[in-house]
Amino acid sequence: MELSEQLREKLKNLPDKPGCYLMRDRKGTIIYVGKAVSLKRRVQSYFRDSTLRNGSPKVRSMVHCVADLETLTVRNEAEALLTESRLIKQYKPHFNILMRDDKRYPALRADPREPVPKITTCRIIRDDQALYFGPFPSDTVVKTVLDFTEKRFGLRKCRPIIPDAETYRHCINDIVRFCTAPCVNRISPEEYRARFDEACAFLRGERMAIIDEVKVDMEKAAADHDYEKAAALRDTWFALMEMVKQRHRISSTPEIHAAEARAGLHELQAAIGLTELPTWIECFDISNLFGTNSVASMVVAVDGIPDGRFYRRFRIKTIEGADDPRSMAEVVGRRYSRLLEEGKPLPKLLVVDGGITQLRAARRVLSDLGITTMPSVGLAERHEEVVLDDGRPNLVLPRDSAGLYVLTRLRDEAHRFAITYHRRLRNRLIRESALDEIPGIGPARKIQLLKRFGSVARIARATPEELMALPGIDAVLADAILRAVAPGDGVQRGAE
Repeated sequence: MELSEQLREKLKNLPDKPGCYLMRDRKGTIIYVGKAVSLKRRVQSYFRDSTLRNGSPKVRSMVHCVADLETLTVRNEAEALLTESRLIKQYKPHFNILMRDDKRYPALRADPREPVPKITTCRIIRDDQALYFGPFPSDTVVKTVLDFTEKRFGLRKCRPIIPDAETYRHCINDIVRFCTAPCVNRISPEEYRARFDEACAFLRGERMAIIDEVKVDMEKAAADHDYEKAAALRDTWFALMEMVKQRHRISSTPEIHAAEARAGLHELQAAIGLTELPTWIECFDISNLFGTNSVASMVVAVDGIPDGRFYRRFRIKTIEGADDPRSMAEVVGRRYSRLLEEGKPLPKLLVVDGGITQLRAARRVLSDLGITTMPSVGLAERHEEVVLDDGRPNLVLPRDSAGLYVLTRLRDEAHRFAITYHRRLRNRLIRESALDEIPGIGPARKIQLLKRFGSVARIARATPEELMALPGIDAVLADAILRAVAPGDGVQRGAE
């Protein structure tokens, strides 16, 4: 398999950290999202000769489609699992759909609304008012925990919604699985419900004494030289401890993120000298389309965390060519003149992606609008410096600063959002181009023409000699191109 130099370089420099990876095809479409404890080891494994020879057909097919990849590092495996799930829901990659069984992690489900409730395994967590415990990365953990819970609390395993005496005729779970047999009234509905509630509390990690009992029994069996029993109890104890740890990681991760983001906001307030905590930050980025047209993105952080509900996209309307400062001025003016017209509150902090030139362009527009009290800064990508325009030198925050993380995370999100819009417009431009009907003009040559001239309208104004200056275009093809894109309105070719 022949890899591009860009992809080889990315594979070589992958971080040895937990996180998620996004694989893209030649059109830039995300075709697969995965998670890994080590991004370096996991992603590189796809491109080994052994994988390309012996991997499953789906994996080999996917790898041959990969033209580019991106990675996102996180703090631990639990956070990677949650991030992977969110990205798959957002992008719905083709190969995740094909291999969904490998990526829907098992969980436990308990529905208190059932007449005689029980606990089951599942792979889809729905918003259906049932109780869910998980997901967990291991089927073995889930099966072991379920088996222990059913036996420890005497819960039923049978399938009927309301088990009865007829159900009991075909069941021996009261003998081999310690079921309390509510189907034949060996236990009252109230007592069974109390056992079910205790089982749910146990699965929430609220009955650690029960897990301690398993450990004591394991140690006693080992002391009695009953090593088979001790080994079984050891496996159960490990599974139960993993259940508790996993639930703790998953439930605490959002709280940790919120606390760190809040700390980052306080740090930014002190470092920049803001009068208010920047609980609403808006960040702008400009992206050029073939060097002639530009688009912009605006992303929002609420309480320090990016919130996609408030993102906005813009097509630059008044600027020709790649002029980031003037493009920034246009989009900032459009955004805040509208907020003023609608009487909506302004953000607590404005961030522009770029240096002093982009920042000053934005501040001039704000001044023209009469907005003089809204704080604004730039973020220079080269050294991750916070750019100010009030006589103070740029701020250089520590690399592990929570405040810098809030800004860089938002800037990266703005960049991603702008690039996504850029690609969508580019693909539409290529797909809907008048060049489509010309024999000998494929996607690669369309991109070549549009990169050189910027638009179909400019191609129509080109001379045959200008077209023939591009590789692979002779006089016949140049003439066919000009006939296809001719505007029919007397435009003089070669004139600007």
